[in-house]
Amino acid sequence: MKLSDPWRSTASRLGRLRAAGARQAAAWNERMLAEDADETRRGTRWGRSTLAALPAVVAIGALGSALAGGALAAGFNVTHQPFTLTSNGVAGDGFGLIVNTPALGGPDGKTRTDTGMTRVGFSEARLAGLCGVVHQSFAGLPYSLLLTAGQEVKGGSDVGFTPDIAAKNLYLQATGLQSRGATRLENTVIGQSADQVEVAGEPLAGAQPGGFGLGSAGGKGGASISLRGLDARAHAAEIAGSMELPGLNLRVVPGSAKSC
Repeated sequence: MKLSDPWRSTASRLGRLRAAGARQAAAWNERMLAEDADETRRGTRWGRSTLAALPAVVAIGALGSALAGGALAAGFNVTHQPFTLTSNGVAGDGFGLIVNTPALGGPDGKTRTDTGMTRVGFSEARLAGLCGVVHQSFAGLPYSLLLTAGQEVKGGSDVGFTPDIAAKNLYLQATGLQSRGATRLENTVIGQSADQVEVAGEPLAGAQPGGFGLGSAGGKGGASISLRGLDARAHAAEIAGSMELPGLNLRVVPGSAKSC
């Protein structure tokens, strides 16, 4: 089928517009990366371009959350890739931990269950600040969604902490959990059968009889934990109860951020 001259001219103009748009987007991204590396403050980074709002809408929509009055009750996961969560410290009661192999979707669309992970739950948790970093891409360009709440999260293991975030029935599914400082466990059985570990009166998802678990030795309040400097490489964060997040801030920055 041959195109008439008007249609051929229109198609040619559309092609030029697409190419120009791609060049402008790439140039904008390079400029944002250069300015982000420069510590000079140039005012707010929101509204520099309509393009900046698009990945923000996409990334924040991935939270699947309802925000009202500083409270968050949601499940948070990012398809096909982990995200990082850090805090100056965590203290929790009704604590439980198991090793499981959850179903994960791969880039090829197939579901696999061969990745060992740690599932951690708290019936009551208190955190000293929170920093979440999610890496995404939009139109082929890298962006990072940063979620912060409470006090500033610092990287030093010697940082003392006073919790300012409260959560009920908080669960993390992670390939890595690390404390940068001292960890204190109380009323805890290490090596408990995974199917016997309970949080808020329920077994942890994916628990298998004979699997490794860390649970309560019995008694009021169950197992408790206190640790300084939490680093988690997570695949999902679930808040079955509620979470009070003072000063909640969601923002998107160009490039692959390492911290908040």
